[in-house]
Amino acid sequence: MKKLIEIKNIVKDFDGQRVLNGISLDIHENEFVTLLGPSGCGKTTLLRIIAGFLDADDGQVLFDGKDISGLPPYKREVNTVFQKYALFPHLNVYDNIAFGLNLKKQPKDIIEQKVKRMLRLVGLSGFDKRRITQMSGGQQQRVAIARALVNEPKVLLLDEPLGALDLKLRKEMQRELKNIQQEVGITFIFVTHDQEEALTMSDTIVVMKGGNIEQIGSPVDIYNEPVNRYVANFIGESNITDGVMPCDNRVIFDGHPFDCVDGGFAPNEEVDVVIRPEDLDIVAPEDGLLRGRVKSVLFKGVHYDTIVETRQGTSITVKMNITEEKPVINEEAGELMDADSFYLDKEDVAELTESMIIARANAQAWKKDTEEWVSISKISYDIKPENGRYPVTFSTASGTTVTVDMIVEDANRVQSEEYQEEIYAVNFSKSVDDIRESMTLDNDLMIWADASAWSLAPQDEGARIKITDVIYDFDWENITPGVYDITFATKGSEYKVATTDRTEPGDLVGLRFTPDDIHIMRKGD
Repeated sequence: MKKLIEIKNIVKDFDGQRVLNGISLDIHENEFVTLLGPSGCGKTTLLRIIAGFLDADDGQVLFDGKDISGLPPYKREVNTVFQKYALFPHLNVYDNIAFGLNLKKQPKDIIEQKVKRMLRLVGLSGFDKRRITQMSGGQQQRVAIARALVNEPKVLLLDEPLGALDLKLRKEMQRELKNIQQEVGITFIFVTHDQEEALTMSDTIVVMKGGNIEQIGSPVDIYNEPVNRYVANFIGESNITDGVMPCDNRVIFDGHPFDCVDGGFAPNEEVDVVIRPEDLDIVAPEDGLLRGRVKSVLFKGVHYDTIVETRQGTSITVKMNITEEKPVINEEAGELMDADSFYLDKEDVAELTESMIIARANAQAWKKDTEEWVSISKISYDIKPENGRYPVTFSTASGTTVTVDMIVEDANRVQSEEYQEEIYAVNFSKSVDDIRESMTLDNDLMIWADASAWSLAPQDEGARIKITDVIYDFDWENITPGVYDITFATKGSEYKVATTDRTEPGDLVGLRFTPDDIHIMRKGD
């Protein structure tokens, strides 16, 4: 198809805020193009620049190969239909549609022919004498479209024209708009935040976010092959989970390997895995590629939205002892010193070193006046590979000392045979100030607890598994001394299934899908 509009590197700022960030887009003759995105993504701004109601700060708009960036709206071969239809309430339907033709001083018989044709096209024959105030919302929208089309533009711009209609009427008008576009054979550029409108009517969808174009493609391409999480989540509903591509056409997710149709990834590259709810089938547990329990069921009229939890994740809980200890002050030496009691696995006692003790106790000394660090010159302790509390004393060369406890316990590990993974963490002690001054508390809690998880599965035994949840119930900004529970957990998995099969919460079910149902996306796209 011939290019009709070429948008080249369009940039637009409002009050120093970038709204369009170098947008480039080709629009062809007789194409129904939808600019799709949330409020604030720049889609309406781009439409208004095409219409001539706004000037771009940089870039060009070409129409039939000619730069129209400097042309006023009335000299462009485009017409616009707005969400608020801007009809003249004092004029009847006929006169509203004929308004532009009268301005152009066209002959009355030509005007009448064109208006009558438009009334037939939009299904309003016989309504020509009806007052606008006596029309329904859907009828008013048809009048606005007829008024725009009667001027025979090469492009019709539609800025969320269905937004004011109720759901049933909006669905009817989606079909009507597509039929009108096909009959008149001109280019439509449609702006909406409604994914269903975009999928129903468009030849091409342009998905926008934050002043940028994320993806351009047909509705089928956009839906089945989203380029990233944003597009996948914005176009329809998606199940998105973490995976690894050991090789082409093979992906591991939810703890199991599966065949897929994607390739071109690095060996063992971490990826996002997408499966649409309608591509999942609920089957008997023994027939499923994945198994899980029904978590919830929501009846949607023609199908059930069923949430199936395939795994809860593996979790471990530790104790965090919060103190309000102040540093030891050695006035004579002008030094301060501090350290925390800490927990130690019994199995690690044999490999204990002084550097490990300093690190685990967070032991440190510094000059009172200059805050320069002072070396810890001596560590005194006597420890056995048995559960108990063992004092350890840290000293500087000037005689500043602090004594804390090493608390030896059995290793704190949780294994999940079902998920074939293990998670580990230790109890720990910290001061009130440590918590209040933390800039990334979840991350610090994992470091202080030495929290980690790994796979026990034969195919990837020892591979690290990400801890995704750090759970606690204290107000970190106002924490007081005491003992607090901290829970670390690996990621659970649940899938939404669009199905006509009725299940009940708590049912054990299987999930089936084919390699074609799995779509792989790169992380961070």
